[in-house]
Amino acid sequence: MSSIAVKICGLQSVEVLKSMVHLPIDYIGFVFAKSKRQVSGAQAAELIPLLQEWIAGTAPASVGVFVNPTLPELSRILAEAPLDIIQLHGSETPDFCREVKQAFGVKIFKALSVKDDGSIHNESPLAGYEGVIDGLLLDTYDPLYGGGSGKTFAWERAEPYKVWANQHGVEFLAAGGLHSGNVDELIRCLSPDGVDVSSGVETDGVKDITKVRTFVERVKGK
Repeated sequence: MSSIAVKICGLQSVEVLKSMVHLPIDYIGFVFAKSKRQVSGAQAAELIPLLQEWIAGTAPASVGVFVNPTLPELSRILAEAPLDIIQLHGSETPDFCREVKQAFGVKIFKALSVKDDGSIHNESPLAGYEGVIDGLLLDTYDPLYGGGSGKTFAWERAEPYKVWANQHGVEFLAAGGLHSGNVDELIRCLSPDGVDVSSGVETDGVKDITKVRTFVERVKGK
């Protein structure tokens, strides 16, 4: 079985999450940023306990997705929903990431968004993030939400970020328009530590367990 991690993002439904407990999924993402998949702290608090019911290996880690949150906002949500990982999709600095990690005892994933021209939105030097972040995720830029566009980016643009992540012992994940039909190609191209999918396992905006299962099987091997 492949060791590549699978992150299913944008969960909102108890029933859908329960239908996934038999699949080898490593991360479950809950979106707190502005999005059609946005959940509240109270909603996430209902969903997170279900991760302890997983029957396929160890329980997935819970990931909260935020864009430029404040510390009080994070404190309020974490008081309701005990997340394992905070994924930051905005222009958060290394100092802010460090503050979050120290204040809440969580792991930090920093997401960078790749624009159509191959440049990184709000790009800043990666120097300073080493020893602070635990994961680096590249996604396709969406001008409305920052990420979650459902479109792929120029995968070759990711190579220097993957190299940086490998050099600093940081998990490297790729997202953006992935689905069961193209994830094999991405894995061959980038050899990431993990892949992140949301709209690619949905039908009419709702998570589709058949698509989730097919995606996981493509990544992990049957």
